[in-house]
Amino acid sequence: MRTRIILTALGLALLAGCATAPRQTRNICAVFDQREGLFSSWQRAAERTEKKYGVPVPILMATMYTESGFQPYARPPRTKLFGFIPWTRPSTAYGYSQALDGTWDHYQSQTGNWAARRTNFTDAIDFIGWYHYQNSAETGIPLNDAYNLYLAYYSGPTGYKRGDWRSNGQLQQTAQKFARMAATYQQQLQGCD
Repeated sequence: MRTRIILTALGLALLAGCATAPRQTRNICAVFDQREGLFSSWQRAAERTEKKYGVPVPILMATMYTESGFQPYARPPRTKLFGFIPWTRPSTAYGYSQALDGTWDHYQSQTGNWAARRTNFTDAIDFIGWYHYQNSAETGIPLNDAYNLYLAYYSGPTGYKRGDWRSNGQLQQTAQKFARMAATYQQQLQGCD
């Protein structure tokens, strides 16, 4: 009986750790240290994605930091009806990557990864790498150009090429913050153990 209680407690602790964001998210070494587990390693997953798509780890991780703050169940806040009644959400963005339903479906069909979930870090980081790679191929943005990759991530390749982002000052500011975070992660990554 005691063994069953201990195993149950350990199982719940493991699940709780998977369902929450790391406590320290502004340091990539700390993020990786906090998510280095027996069954899952965020660093190994990010490195596999970099190798697969050519998108640098700092850009992958900065995307997740910017989009969801590493929250697995992140969603855009609901709009308010009459200013106080919770209503619909402005988009279907969900999970670590904040991928929209249609874009996620396209990713699954293109990669054959039908079991992928937006709340699974490994699946979400693979999606981010895939989507940045697709945007790069379609727009010509270099895979190390954090600023423009983020604009295309947010606007989609068609919106990016149309220049939809040019009239969106808030998006441009977010892309600048994103590029700074990617540069910070890049610098920190040099010193990770």
